[in-house]
Amino acid sequence: MNDVTESGLPAQGWSILEDDGFIGYVGPLWHRLVDGRYEYAIEGQRKHRNRRGLVQGGLLMTLADRTCGMTARYESGSEHLATIQMDTHFIDAARIGDLIVSVPRMVRSTKTLIFMSAELNVDGRCVMLANGVFKVMRGHAGK
Repeated sequence: MNDVTESGLPAQGWSILEDDGFIGYVGPLWHRLVDGRYEYAIEGQRKHRNRRGLVQGGLLMTLADRTCGMTARYESGSEHLATIQMDTHFIDAARIGDLIVSVPRMVRSTKTLIFMSAELNVDGRCVMLANGVFKVMRGHAGK
């Protein structure tokens, strides 16, 4: 992993989004506000490699799921959501050392469902597209 102070991410407006759950193991997860919308990123690290030496597809799926969920909560005001469907299309490979950026957007929100999409890119090159459906949960199942 690149040292965060050497990576230049803070100078580009990125800051680490603290998470003591699963993302804490695969991250750090970075975020920044661009033109009123959040972007999220993970740097491809050695721990993310697959057998071919590229970034594991599961990391890309995790990034899409987490960032779509966070954006869905932020834009809808719903505190508790659950992913009920996530479709992913792998377009190109991400490599170790790449900054993988997720740009999620809410497509539609109803009382019970939120439809999301995200494009993951590296230097403007699309590596994955994702579409997800999130269920608005009444109450908190994590307790």
